[in-house]
Amino acid sequence: MAEEIRAEMVANVWKVVASAGDTVAEGDTLVILESMKMEIPVIAESDGTLRELAVNEGDVVQEGDLIAVIE
Repeated sequence: MAEEIRAEMVANVWKVVASAGDTVAEGDTLVILESMKMEIPVIAESDGTLRELAVNEGDVVQEGDLIAVIE
């Protein structure tokens, strides 16, 4: 079953660490967001394959926006 990872706040995508097709483990950093001069890592909550990365560096995400899908 696919796991959708969504933004928890309004933030800028500061750095994309993983890419689609990568095998990820629980706790791996996928993307680093920046909000109010704080860096917030977005981590994988389960093991699997990163099927989709819906953001690029420089994007602005709103609360609830899709960041990634892990299968």
